[in-house]
Amino acid sequence: MDKIPMSPAGHKTLESELKNLKSVERPAVIAAIAEAREHGDLSENAEYHAARERQSFIEGRVKELEAVLSTAQIIDFSLFTGDTVKFGATVIIVDEDTDEEKTVQIVGKYESNAEQGKISLTSPVARALIGKSVEDSVSITTPKGKTDYEILSVSYK
Repeated sequence: MDKIPMSPAGHKTLESELKNLKSVERPAVIAAIAEAREHGDLSENAEYHAARERQSFIEGRVKELEAVLSTAQIIDFSLFTGDTVKFGATVIIVDEDTDEEKTVQIVGKYESNAEQGKISLTSPVARALIGKSVEDSVSITTPKGKTDYEILSVSYK
C-alpha cells in the first residue's frame, strides 16, 4: 500500500478526529439507538433510522481514518530550506494578468482546505508548482481555464 504524505499537524488533526469519533460520537449514537428502540415499532421510527444512519457514517469514517493513519508518512517540512517548491511549501504566487497574489501551502490530500489556502499535493495547482523555483513562471490549467503565475516566494514553516 502506498504511503500517504502528511504534515505533523495534519496527522494530529486526523488522530483527534478519530479519537473523538471513538470516544464521544460512537457512544452517543449507541445511546440514541437504544433510546429510539424503547419507543416501540422500529419500522416507523424516524429517530431510530436517523441514529442508525449516523452510526453507519461514524463507522465508515472510523475505518477510513484508521486506514489513512496506518499508511501516513509524516513529513516534517519545517526542516526543509531553499526556494524550490516541494511538499509542505508555502508559496506566494501572483497572477501575471491581474497582479492578484495568492498564498498556498502544499499538503496531503486528507488535510487540504482551499478556504485556508491548503492545497492537495495532487491538485493541478500543486502539480504545476512542484519543482519550480522563485521567479519561475508557471502555467496552471484548472477547471476555470489556464492562468499564468509567477512564483514570488517559497518558505517552509
